[in-house]
Amino acid sequence: MAPSKYNSYSQLGIGIGLRKTHHSYILSHRPDIEWFEIIAENFLSAGGAAYEVLEEVLRYYQVVMHSVSLYFGSPEMPPQEHLQELKRLVQRTKTPWLSDHLCWGSIDGSYSHDLLPMPYTRAVAKFTAEKIKRVRDFLEVPIAVENVSSYAEFAQSTMTEWEFISEVAELADCGILLDVNNLFVSSRNHGFDPHVYLNSIDPLRVVQIHIAGHSDKNRFIIDTHDRAPIEPVWSLYGRAIELCGYTPTLLEWDAKIPRFEEVYAEAQKARYWLAMTCAAEEGLSSTVGEEVGV
Repeated sequence: MAPSKYNSYSQLGIGIGLRKTHHSYILSHRPDIEWFEIIAENFLSAGGAAYEVLEEVLRYYQVVMHSVSLYFGSPEMPPQEHLQELKRLVQRTKTPWLSDHLCWGSIDGSYSHDLLPMPYTRAVAKFTAEKIKRVRDFLEVPIAVENVSSYAEFAQSTMTEWEFISEVAELADCGILLDVNNLFVSSRNHGFDPHVYLNSIDPLRVVQIHIAGHSDKNRFIIDTHDRAPIEPVWSLYGRAIELCGYTPTLLEWDAKIPRFEEVYAEAQKARYWLAMTCAAEEGLSSTVGEEVGV
């Protein structure tokens, strides 16, 4: 396993998304979890009940920021006011990095509020990388770009998705948030081998991993985050950590959210996979599964 260039944060281990339905449980029970990921746009106003919860969570946990509105592939920069609010939150949370999706979603001030795929060309990669660097320099925090799930492709593309994300990360000198569920979804929708994708990504740039569930709609599978990950996604995750090493991993569950205990139990499966991979690397017994409570 190759250690990530961000391995000083590998102790973060397993995280869960901080969701409103779990706020009361988290504050009253303080569960044994290494970190929480927040959707940055939910906390840009310094006030209100959600921000009060965040302030309390920050007393006990590391928080990592995930954004959904920077749209690195859109033609214009995000509004300056929005960047200033993000920077305030970056400074308040002391997030080790800020992640957002490698996509576009706005033009001429109109927003789709969706994560739209991009044409995979070197010119687009260069433009996107320059935008990432400008955002990073303003926010003064490392950036990680996430691969999206997609349901259409551009005929103009001259590169594969894995070539494109690798080119962007190299040109921008940024990290990659590797979403293995999105990878599985896109591989099924577009008919490529997800292992070729994994084997082509520079493991030293993988900052964080996402795992999640999806819905099978026959012609397409949709990234819904409304259920537990299926076995093939876990298998891809196992391969990802074989390549990338012990990497901070987040379980996403954003719709039809069950009790915190159920989400927590599902997240512990990632701990099992991490422990098993480390054990295999070190030649240890498979009884490590019992040691991590799986």
